[in-house]
Amino acid sequence: MINTLEGITTMSSMTFSSFRQNFLGNSADWYKNVIIAFLIINPIVWFSGFHFLAGWLLVGEFIFTLAMALKCYPLQPGGILAIQAVVIGMTSPDMVYHEVEGQLKVILLLVFMVAGIHFMRELLLYTFSKLLIKVKNKIVLSFLFCFAGAVLSAFLDALTVTAVLISIGVGFYGVYHKVASGKLFSEDHDHSGDDGVHEFKRQDLDDFRKFLRSLIMHGAIGTALGGVCTLVGEPQNLLIAEKAGWEFTEFFLRMAPVTMPVLAAGLITCVLLEITGIFGYGGKLPEGVRSVLSEYDAEQQALRTDKDNAKLIVQVIIGLVLVVSLQQHVAEVGLIGLMVIVLLTAFNGITEEHKIGHAFEEALPFTALLVVFFAIVSVIHEQHLFAPVTEFVLSMPIDSQPIVMFIANGVLSMISDNVFVATVYINEMAASLKSGAITREHFEVMAIAINTGTNLPSVATPNGQAAFLFLLTSALAPLIRLSYMKMVLMALPYTIVLSLVGGAAILINF
Repeated sequence: MINTLEGITTMSSMTFSSFRQNFLGNSADWYKNVIIAFLIINPIVWFSGFHFLAGWLLVGEFIFTLAMALKCYPLQPGGILAIQAVVIGMTSPDMVYHEVEGQLKVILLLVFMVAGIHFMRELLLYTFSKLLIKVKNKIVLSFLFCFAGAVLSAFLDALTVTAVLISIGVGFYGVYHKVASGKLFSEDHDHSGDDGVHEFKRQDLDDFRKFLRSLIMHGAIGTALGGVCTLVGEPQNLLIAEKAGWEFTEFFLRMAPVTMPVLAAGLITCVLLEITGIFGYGGKLPEGVRSVLSEYDAEQQALRTDKDNAKLIVQVIIGLVLVVSLQQHVAEVGLIGLMVIVLLTAFNGITEEHKIGHAFEEALPFTALLVVFFAIVSVIHEQHLFAPVTEFVLSMPIDSQPIVMFIANGVLSMISDNVFVATVYINEMAASLKSGAITREHFEVMAIAINTGTNLPSVATPNGQAAFLFLLTSALAPLIRLSYMKMVLMALPYTIVLSLVGGAAILINF
């Protein structure tokens, strides 16, 4: 009898230990304990009647999971928190679905457009390899990345351009990592770990990581600089333009008094950061890495057949079709992405299911994470977490409301999501206009403040913009050691400059 009890106790202990080991996999024990503590605290606070506090606790906990993205992908811990929020009644499945339904455009964009960019990687690597090899001045190269990010985002969209940056970064990193591990360009290689990297190549690899980090961050900031300017740059821009009745050109001109000074200030900041080398910028491309990339480019050029050249030509043509389609907004961005997938795979002979499926590997985990994020947003909506800010802004004198709206939208976008914040406030303003509480002229000024407020200060954190969150959770981030706090630090000078210049432009012009 005693032996039986001891056996049951031992088995129970082993089973509990196994469950604990399996929970969140290889994450650190302290991290697992923190998530468990969150799951215990939330229902206690909620059922004690402190609903507003419980809502903000959940938001803070989700941000924590994002900040620890390199410790554990946020989908699992964030998803568990979201599920608990639904179970205990902080929001409902219907409300979560409503939020997802409202962001269907963004979801389709991620699913199809990012995969479409995957099928253009040969053209992207070819083009940017030439740029990287030819332009040896890091200041000029950084400026070009930031400026290109801005221009492309203005006519495409920030998420699409970020997908391009990720593809470029992973491509370059993979080429050098393969050589640093003693392999030939033609050999298969897993670049996720450094175990095979030769000792004398490790310093160059670390320097290359720093170089890529700064270059990618300049490009990512560029997507925010350009994304704020036009109707197609960011998802919320379309909603704001729809409420205000602005077409592409009018939207650009309405925003220009704020966006053009901010663009200039952002580009100047890019140059100054590279000159001073502060906040993690200024990293140079090691000559050993440049040599490897040059050799790779030369080998690819020598091996390129007529069939390969035809593939590049197809990618160029479909790339132009993509730009024109997005600029003219012939369909929703995600559907244009699906068109790109169909055309590129059909005309470049990619017909195997597994090769097509590989293109979706990058985007689908993030798409799932974004849906979890929308569940957290539904809690914000259901518990009216932003209501005090709304009431405060609308209680201010009319002349002060634009700058207060800019600041409030900026701060809230750093915490949650700029699309959600913009949606909340443009709908509030539209309702005020309809009721006669504000004039048409004041509504238009507030629309400008909402658009710039949600797009500019939100670069402060990865959760502020979907493009930044996509970069943080991408395959590239762990390769170049780009953590949540590293992104916050590197974005800080831009956040300060963009916020100050944008706020000053609102005060001066409106």
